[in-house]
Amino acid sequence: MHEITGSGFVEVVTGSMFSGKTEELLRRLRRAEIAGQSVAAFTPAIDDRYGKTTIGSHEGRQWEAQVIDNDGDGVWELQDYLNGEEVVAIDEANFFDRDLVNVCNVLANDGRRVIVSGTDITYRGEPFTPLPELMAIAEYVDKLQAICTVCGEPATRNQRLVDGEPAHVDDETIVVGADESYEARCRSCHTLRTD
Repeated sequence: MHEITGSGFVEVVTGSMFSGKTEELLRRLRRAEIAGQSVAAFTPAIDDRYGKTTIGSHEGRQWEAQVIDNDGDGVWELQDYLNGEEVVAIDEANFFDRDLVNVCNVLANDGRRVIVSGTDITYRGEPFTPLPELMAIAEYVDKLQAICTVCGEPATRNQRLVDGEPAHVDDETIVVGADESYEARCRSCHTLRTD
């Protein structure tokens, strides 16, 4: 909470895959805990890469989290798990619908610090809802970059691979995966199959 006004606020940590978003989220949670602040962390049901009840980074760091349904009214149910925590963290925001924006506003208006992480761009190179709206309503936004696996330049794109080849432009938008399915790429090296 802001000390002078006593108001809550929203922080967004975004960027391409492998840019360190979740690592940064976990760093902020550790710092909040060191400061004696109570923390509640949430992860979407669709993402079980690091265990069902865990926020995990590619670096192997983890935080215990409450699983919430990423479809329908699931994101609103996170309020049922709160017990006055000062800090609320939501990982993989890109797996939720636009209701997450409203939930974050409600939590911040209630005086909480809300930290949200997620990728802001689809594998097609298009804005990934609800991140653009979250970035617009947030008081603080950090956009991280990875390193392009092809040329070494700063990467802002998610290259989805299917059998080692670029995904087709008409493939599903959400496919949960890590380095077996995705690479970080710069704008120049990012490609899509259209055949």
